[in-house]
Amino acid sequence: MLTDDLDERLRGIVGSQGLIEQRAEFERYCVSFDGVFRGSARYIVRPSSTAQMAAVVTACRRAGIPMVPQGGNTGLAGGAQPTDARSVIISLERMRALRAIDPSNDTMTVEAGMTLADVQMHAARVDRLFPLSLASEGSCQIGGNLSTNAGGTQVLRYGNMRSLTLGLEAVLPDGGVWNGLRGLRKDSTGYDLKQLLIGAEGTLGIITAATLRLFPRPRDFATALVGLPTPAAALDLLHLARAHLGESLNAFELMRQECMKWVLVALPGAIPPFAEEYPWYALIEAAGQGEPGTLRSPMEEALSKAMEEGLVIDGVLADSEAQRRRLWALREGQAEAQKAGGAGIKHDVSVPVSQVPEFIARADAALAKVVPGIRPFAFGHVGDGNIHYNPMPPLDVEPQAFTQRREEINRIVHDIVADLGGSISAEHGVGQLRASELAHYKSGVELRAFRALKRAFDPHGLMNPGKVLT
Repeated sequence: MLTDDLDERLRGIVGSQGLIEQRAEFERYCVSFDGVFRGSARYIVRPSSTAQMAAVVTACRRAGIPMVPQGGNTGLAGGAQPTDARSVIISLERMRALRAIDPSNDTMTVEAGMTLADVQMHAARVDRLFPLSLASEGSCQIGGNLSTNAGGTQVLRYGNMRSLTLGLEAVLPDGGVWNGLRGLRKDSTGYDLKQLLIGAEGTLGIITAATLRLFPRPRDFATALVGLPTPAAALDLLHLARAHLGESLNAFELMRQECMKWVLVALPGAIPPFAEEYPWYALIEAAGQGEPGTLRSPMEEALSKAMEEGLVIDGVLADSEAQRRRLWALREGQAEAQKAGGAGIKHDVSVPVSQVPEFIARADAALAKVVPGIRPFAFGHVGDGNIHYNPMPPLDVEPQAFTQRREEINRIVHDIVADLGGSISAEHGVGQLRASELAHYKSGVELRAFRALKRAFDPHGLMNPGKVLT
């Protein structure tokens, strides 16, 4: 239990506004946004500066109290929920400042509690783009994006958070502050601490600020939705689109028929994009800095060639920004579509891009054998090999009975992923959800290295325990 001494110390550090003690306010911090992960905490602490954060971490370390860093609480793997009731949740929601913006260097330095939407807005104000784009961008925070190495829909062109970050500031488990906020494209002075902290899910320290890369703001878009016969056709279309559109190819998103069916149910006012249903759909977008309409011709050429080769059955090319947004809503509404269709067992996997069709075919066939009538629900970023493979229960099976087979289904799907040289978590993180799976699929050499790093950074095991490493 926390001592009265620590109680007063925390209050003295962050003030009455920074320490939440009313139990009625705890649920929004202790329960994940989807209600899947629930934990208990002794206090919720909300520092408003890096100095306060360092003091809070030092106080908790001295008292031997576990710490759980938390951003916008939009994660899908339970990385922000406590596994120990003695824990202090350290929320970054009060650390939202824009510290610096340098258009000439194409960089921006923000505190970790700033929402992704606000980062995008600040970039746009100086005619720049911060390209990370997620369905939760209005509430997810940049610190959480960094902690899971978030990807989103534009990794194909810009990369994930590792690629979008030049420098970090972080409070380490001993309370020390590391200031690595460097806006450098080249720096070969030893170990790259920022890359250790990105994707570590708060187990090695708490990221408090980041220097992010900015890009020229696109002025021209060509966005198309097409119907496809197979994932193999989607892969061929991806290569064809790259040949015609080059580096302007921004996104290539795949959805199967079941996904389109349920998103039309889930989204108010959604209109079917085609008169007929197709087995698969791809949303393709190119973006550039040329005059509006410049990219339309090469997109049309690519789609025309794809139809000639039998890769595309039907397609629509957006004629306006409003139509572009409607097409994107069909892709970004997949979380709501999953809820409408029924509880699924979620997988955030990646395989080499060339292996996406084989993964889907093998996973579909293997699950159909053990769960007859299972409804495959798969969508994702086929351009970077990341598929959200979320099978739903057969219509005659209760969702609860289906989710009780989670471990069995996970093992089937993840064994196929491993056999294809893939990863069991592409962008959502390990958290609690996949910690035991990580221990199963990582080699002994890799796990020993992970544990050695954890001991070196956090010898007392107080920083977000129960996440990543079991």
